[in-house]
Amino acid sequence: MKKPWAGRFKEETAGSVEEFTESISFDWRLWPHDIEGSIAHARMLARQGIISGSDADKIITALREIASELESGRFRFRKDLEDIHMNIEAALIRKIGPLGGKLHTARSRNDQVALDLRLYLRAEAAGLVGMIKRLQRILLRLAQKHAETIMPGYTHLQRAQPVTLGHHLLAYVEMLQRDKERLLDSLKRIDTLPLGACALAGTTLPVDRAYVARLLKFKRVAANSMDAVSDRDFVLEFLALGAILMVHLSRMAEELVLWSTEEFSFIELPDAFTTGSSIMPQKKNPDVAELIRGKVGRVYGSLVALLTTMKALPLSYNRDMQEDKLPLFDTVDTLKSVMGVLTDMLPRVKFNRKRMKETAAGGYALATDLAEYLVGKGLPFREAHEVTGRVVGYAIERGAELHELTLDELRGFSPLIGPDVFDLLTVEKAVTRRKSGGGTAPEEVRRQVERLRKAL
Repeated sequence: MKKPWAGRFKEETAGSVEEFTESISFDWRLWPHDIEGSIAHARMLARQGIISGSDADKIITALREIASELESGRFRFRKDLEDIHMNIEAALIRKIGPLGGKLHTARSRNDQVALDLRLYLRAEAAGLVGMIKRLQRILLRLAQKHAETIMPGYTHLQRAQPVTLGHHLLAYVEMLQRDKERLLDSLKRIDTLPLGACALAGTTLPVDRAYVARLLKFKRVAANSMDAVSDRDFVLEFLALGAILMVHLSRMAEELVLWSTEEFSFIELPDAFTTGSSIMPQKKNPDVAELIRGKVGRVYGSLVALLTTMKALPLSYNRDMQEDKLPLFDTVDTLKSVMGVLTDMLPRVKFNRKRMKETAAGGYALATDLAEYLVGKGLPFREAHEVTGRVVGYAIERGAELHELTLDELRGFSPLIGPDVFDLLTVEKAVTRRKSGGGTAPEEVRRQVERLRKAL
């Protein structure tokens, strides 16, 4: 088949150029959206009298036959046809002859690929929203189950204060909620029809872009034809929010790695989601969690790659923009695989409640409770903080925890301390008393679980 621009050229395209410029090896996955957009375009051409109704019917029938071949794997892609658009057009012309060439009336590959990308990303973003919801529901079930499971909370990876495991897990539900909201908000900008912009300047033919938008369920039509074909903001935005989502998933994976170590021993990962060592028989390695953590680099790289590609492109379309697809496809695939494996793994993680509680009670994690006790007795917080710091220093020198000190020892630092202090210096009291909104108290955790369930 001749190139669509062959009339201008005297030489055939060099084989090395065809190999270098082809994109069918990766943009083949746009075929459902290319077919969908082409059917809508054919209907519009007929409605506007640009082609006849019978011609449109033949084109649409042939396009559906091609879709069936693509679906079944019978379709043969050709690299010399460069991309998914030309592969489908060539197949269409083989089926119905020159009539197939009418489909490209009032259309360029520039606005065609922009349409395909938007249709693809609209579907994938909606699917990712569903995956985030499933992951949130799993975390909510775990948070409900562990609303009273006590563990140490950390700052600077140092034990800070006792919290509940349910409270800790809800932090990830909140992160994912923001990720989901960002995805849903991005759909507003994805949901714009570029078709009808043609190469960059629109067309002299009487097209009806609003009709095509209705057929394809787009809420708006791109207002400027040059912007329509050169805009990849919606892809960049998706890559950026994908990078933020991966930050959250990586943080979760990092904690799974840490918590599964002998040093922490907070969890046991399921055998089906770990691997062993080829030389050390005793090893049970958190490879899945480590890979989740490692795959963040791919998504960051995709974002930086496309930002770099787009940063200095003059208007309007440039072939550089062909480089938008691999970063996008890889990010979508990575996000789906990471969330899929986490969704399978998390319900099977075993939590060591005894070990968590024991660890929460150590490391002077109740120091803030002692300071707040003194505040309750009328001491200004800064003074209470200083007194408690001296108590902690004294306890460290004697190798004792705060609750192991005698009342006389404690009163040596402040006469405000009474025997009632020992009722507060327990991890159970430390968490149950933190009932402030968004706090770690079991009753507050259950309230937050219910709120988030309703939000889902």
